[in-house]
Amino acid sequence: MIEWEESRIISQNIDQVWSLFADRNIRKIMPQVQKHELIEKNEQEAGAKHMQSSKEGWRIQKYVVETLAYEDLPDKKYKQIYFVPGRAVEIDLCFTLYKIDENQTQFTYAGCSQGRNFVGQAIMKLASHSSNLKTVHKFLDRVETEAMKL
Repeated sequence: MIEWEESRIISQNIDQVWSLFADRNIRKIMPQVQKHELIEKNEQEAGAKHMQSSKEGWRIQKYVVETLAYEDLPDKKYKQIYFVPGRAVEIDLCFTLYKIDENQTQFTYAGCSQGRNFVGQAIMKLASHSSNLKTVHKFLDRVETEAMKL
């Protein structure tokens, strides 16, 4: 299992940063996502499900993304999602935003991935911590860059 939790202060209003996690903006922060379609419930509630297609290298994978938790308060925003791309690896991601002041937001990106079967466990054993950390920091960078464009 690989786990991470990294935070960053973004010089932007919490609601502006939060808007990047809305369905209409998901490709801005996750450019590998080719399609993101709501199939169950409302995007702003726990239990929502989306059919997602994602480009990984030369392949396109389809899987269901389930929203496990959703919280939209004035000073805190939180979304937890779960999905299993390629039926091999389970991925659980958490996005937490805290309002520092009107123009600063603390963004925390946490998650874990673990092998679901023999293939997934082999993938996890081959994955390096430094490579995963680089991916996490690239995501934090992308969220910050996109937030600054708003």
